[in-house]
Amino acid sequence: MDCIFCKIIDGSIPSKKVYEDDKMLAFYDIEPAAPVHVVMVPKAHIASADDLNEENSQYVAHIFSKAGEIAEKLGLDGGYRIVNNCGADAGQTVFHIHFHLMGGKTLGKMA
Repeated sequence: MDCIFCKIIDGSIPSKKVYEDDKMLAFYDIEPAAPVHVVMVPKAHIASADDLNEENSQYVAHIFSKAGEIAEKLGLDGGYRIVNNCGADAGQTVFHIHFHLMGGKTLGKMA
């Protein structure tokens, strides 16, 4: 598979890890859009939110259950934003479902 996030998960592409367990990996975004910008990905390859189903949705539930812990570890006391882009028109450039956790400043409106 030629998925950059799968390669980050398997260690063939290095990343600056923030959190890892058997279901997910969180690492710093290489082009941050906020002072703190982490990408949270499931270890299972799921192309986008359109591909979620009963068998794989537990990965997303797990990511959201860990997001607060990750934000706390990163000192995001004032709040944070979680963003998912689904499809090219929405800005998805890597087709492995992922969530951007951003904070560290007051964030403006989304759109």
